[in-house]
Amino acid sequence: MTVAPRTQVEAWLARLAGERQASPHTVAGYRRDLDKLLRWMEAQDLPGFDALQPSQLRSFIAAEHRAGLAPKSLQRLLSSCRSLFRQLSREGLLGHDPAAGVRGPKVRRKLPEVLDVDEAAALVEGSGEGALAVRDRAMLELFYSSGLRLSELTGLRWGDLHLDEGEVRVLGKGRKTRLVPVGRYAVTALRTLGAAEGSAPESPVFRGRAGAAISPRTVQARLKTLALQHGFARHVHPHLLRHTFASHMLESSGDLRAVQELLGHADIATTQIYTHLDFQHLAKVYDAAHPRARRRAKSKE
Repeated sequence: MTVAPRTQVEAWLARLAGERQASPHTVAGYRRDLDKLLRWMEAQDLPGFDALQPSQLRSFIAAEHRAGLAPKSLQRLLSSCRSLFRQLSREGLLGHDPAAGVRGPKVRRKLPEVLDVDEAAALVEGSGEGALAVRDRAMLELFYSSGLRLSELTGLRWGDLHLDEGEVRVLGKGRKTRLVPVGRYAVTALRTLGAAEGSAPESPVFRGRAGAAISPRTVQARLKTLALQHGFARHVHPHLLRHTFASHMLESSGDLRAVQELLGHADIATTQIYTHLDFQHLAKVYDAAHPRARRRAKSKE
C-alpha cells in the first residue's frame, strides 16, 4: 500500500515534536515549507516523493524564487526538504535523494548588530526605578552576563541557579542542558531579586502576572521601553544582548570554541559569524591608527 506524501510529512513532523522534542515554532516552520512542496507536487501530478527527481525539485525552487521568495527563505525551504528526504531514506521509504545536486541561491550573511561596552553598561545599569526595577536589573544582567536565549531565560527556575558557584543550568535547543557562568554583577542582582520575591527552587526566576513565568513578549516589551528611556536609536531586543555577549567575549578571549560552548551552538560554523564582527573592529582600529591607513583614507577625500 502506497503512503500518501502528505501522510509521510505529518508522520515526520509528529516524530520531530515527540521523539526529538523540537519546539512548536520549529515544527510549524517545517510544516509551512513542506506544504509548499506538497502543493507543487500535486499541481505537477507527482504521486509521491519516490517520483520526485532532482531536476523537478530544482524547478520547484526556481518557481518559488520567481514568485518572490527571498534567498534566505529558499535556503531554509531546501533544508526542510533535505531533512525530510534523509528521514524517509533511513526508513527505507525513499530509494534516491531528490535533492542531490540541488542548490539554493547564495545568501549574503548579514552580520548581527551589537552594543559597545559603554552602551551595554548603560542599558544594564539603568534599569529604572519602581517595582519592576529589581526584576529588570537581574534580567538584563543575566542576559549580558551569560548570553542566554530568550526562551532559556523565561524558562529558568530558582533551582537552576547555583549562585554560590556562579553558574546557571540552562535547557537549550534540542532539550540539551549546559552550564553557563554567571558574572558577579548578575549574581548580586539575582540575590537581590530572590530576597525581594522569594526563591523557592521550582518557582520561576522572572515572574509576570500572578506569579507565573514572565512571557517572552513581556521581556521584549520591557527591553524596548528601557532602550527608549535611555535614548537608544536602534531596536534593542533580547537577541541583541546575546550577540553583544558573544562579540565581547570573543574580542576579549579570542577563544571561538569556548564561545560556542557558552552559547550552546551545535555547530561552530554558527559561532564563526562573530569572528567577522571581531575583524570589523580590528579593521576600524587599523584604519584609525596605522600611518599608511590614515594616508590612504586622506587620499580618497
